[in-house]
Amino acid sequence: MVIAGLVFAALAALLHVYIFVMESVTWTSPRTRATFGTTPEEAETTKVLAFNQGFYNLFLAVVTVIGLVLVIVGDRVTSVPSVFGGAALVFAGVGSMAAAAVVLLISSPDKARAAITQGLFPVLAIVLLAWGLA
Repeated sequence: MVIAGLVFAALAALLHVYIFVMESVTWTSPRTRATFGTTPEEAETTKVLAFNQGFYNLFLAVVTVIGLVLVIVGDRVTSVPSVFGGAALVFAGVGSMAAAAVVLLISSPDKARAAITQGLFPVLAIVLLAWGLA
C-alpha cells in the first residue's frame, strides 16, 4: 500500500506542476483561458494573482517530491526515521492539496469537476500511504 500511496502522491505532484505552468507561465494563452473559463481581459487583470497562485501549487509539489525521495531512498541512505520524515512531508504536501480542493469545492461549487480533479490523487495518496504505514 505504501508504494501505491507514493504513486498517487507522485501523480498529485505532477498535476500540481502542470497547474503551476498554466497559472504562472501560460495564464493568458487561449488554451489556459479555456481551461479556466476566463476572457482575455480577465486573464490580463488576474495575471499577477494567478502567477502567485501557481507558485503555491509548485511549492506543494516540491514538498511532496522531497518527501517521496526521502521515503524511497531514506532507509537505504540514512535511517528509518528519515522514511517517516519523508512520509510526513508527503502527507503535508498531499494533505494541503486535498484541503485546497475542499476549499475550491466549498467556495465555488460550480468548479466541482476541477476540485475533484485536483483532490482525487492527493486523497488516494493519503488513504493508501496511511494504510500502508499503519
